[in-house]
This record gives sequence, C-alpha cells and structure tokens, in this order.
Amino acid sequence: MDDDKIKVNFGGRQVDATPVDINQAGEKWNEYLLEDGTVLKMKLVLKKVMRIDNQYDHDGNPVYMMQSTNVSTITAPKNLRRPQA
Repeated sequence: MDDDKIKVNFGGRQVDATPVDINQAGEKWNEYLLEDGTVLKMKLVLKKVMRIDNQYDHDGNPVYMMQSTNVSTITAPKNLRRPQA
C-alpha cells in the first residue's frame, strides 16, 4: 500500500485520499450474443484505487474511488463483415 496522500475531487470538494495497490485481479469477460449472431465481449479493467480518508458508507465501510477502463471485442458472423477486396 502506498502511504503518499493525494487530493481528489469527491462530492465537489478536494479531499485527501490514500492510493491502494491492487494485489490480485480476476477480470472476467462478459459475453453477449446479439440477435444478428454477433458476439460482444466486454470487461472492466481496474487501473487505480484510492481510499477516501475519513469517509464511510452507511454500513461503516471506507469509501473508495476507482479508475477503470472498458475493454471490448466483437466477433460478427461472416455475412455482416465487410467483403474482402
């Protein structure tokens, strides 16, 4: 865990946060079969985690901010693909 505090925008104000390293990840693909036979695959990849200092949810858990990106792939049936030149 990184002990260096950073400032983040939380609820419209600048607050202290503590970066938290990601030690393990299990990012699985979500797969969607569309009516036209196309298969969409998507997953969320977590890039950065910060624990907001002195902020807690209604159950008493610390509040975290996360930065992530979505990764996707498309596999369309041959009849929907661009014709080869």
